Amino acid sequence: MYTVVANWVVGLGVSGWVLSLLSGVGVITAEKAGFQTATHALIAVLVDTGLGLAGYLIQKPPTRHPTIVLNGFAQVLTVSLAEVMVCWAVVGTVTEAVLQARGFPYPTVVAALVASVVFGIYHIAHSPPFNSIKMIVLLAGIGLVTSLFFFVSRDIYGTVMFHNFLGMFGVLRALHTSGKLQLYERFKVLLISMALLSIVLSIVVHVLWVRP
Repeated sequence: MYTVVANWVVGLGVSGWVLSLLSGVGVITAEKAGFQTATHALIAVLVDTGLGLAGYLIQKPPTRHPTIVLNGFAQVLTVSLAEVMVCWAVVGTVTEAVLQARGFPYPTVVAALVASVVFGIYHIAHSPPFNSIKMIVLLAGIGLVTSLFFFVSRDIYGTVMFHNFLGMFGVLRALHTSGKLQLYERFKVLLISMALLSIVLSIVVHVLWVRP
């Protein structure tokens, strides 16, 4: 239910609809919101996946077991797509556009800060340990890294891939701390299927509503 309502309906569906309305009236553009050409997206995904994987490996990861990493990546991907759509494609892009229209100095920098803070604050509705004040502040700081990649690359798919490695590290570390990491040593078909479906849905939203 959480995946369907929060991630698919709201995170992808409603966000895509809002972006479609705003781009239709000229408030933002699809490119500014991270929806680029297929070539741009492919390059961004390859580069950001490489950077995300490198970042994961140099942080003393809780595991390098390929099956555990794949399951963890798939579990987080469904959420990451919704997070990037809401916090950066919608909130970040709209904030930037409004500030630019009003002549506010450094609109992109302020938009990056706003998107990162929104990303951190929403975790107050998450499960432990992610809903603690300390964790919310930490996640807002991590959100700044995602903001950098989003506003530099202007590609939602590349940003999602990089952001997903950050989220996966946190989830796998929490599983390691709770002693549940071994439960991910076998392929979790449901998690992988949901991740693939999330990718398909995001592409559908892109093609139907948010074309560059």
